[in-house]
Amino acid sequence: MEKKSIFGLDERSVAALSYLFGPFSGIVVLIMERENKFVRFHALQSTLWFLMLWVVWWVLSVAVGLFSGLFIIGVLFGVFRAFISAIFWFLNIASTILLIYKAYTGTAFKIPIIGNVAWGQINK
Repeated sequence: MEKKSIFGLDERSVAALSYLFGPFSGIVVLIMERENKFVRFHALQSTLWFLMLWVVWWVLSVAVGLFSGLFIIGVLFGVFRAFISAIFWFLNIASTILLIYKAYTGTAFKIPIIGNVAWGQINK
C-alpha cells in the first residue's frame, strides 16, 4: 500500500511536485505536509537548493553589474555573465528533471551538503 500525503496523493507524486516550481512549490508542500518525512525532506531540499541557486545567480549578477560600466572589463564581464547564465539555466533545468525523477521513483536522493542539511532538519 502506497503512503498518502496530506494532499490525498501518494507520497512520491507530492515529493516530485515539490521540485516543479523551484522554492515556491517546496515551501507550499513544506508548510502543508506535517507528517510524511519523505515528502518533507524533498520539499525542504527543493526549497534550499533552488534558493541557493537563485542567491548565487543574484550575487554574480550584481558583481557583473558593478563592473559593466568599465569598457574592457565590462565587455569581459558581459561575456562571463552570458556563460554563467547558460550554466545556471542548464543546472536549473537538469537538476529539476533529475530531482523530480528521483523523488517520483521513491529515492531519498540527497544533493551534497544541502541534502544532508535537509535530512538532518526533517529527522530532528
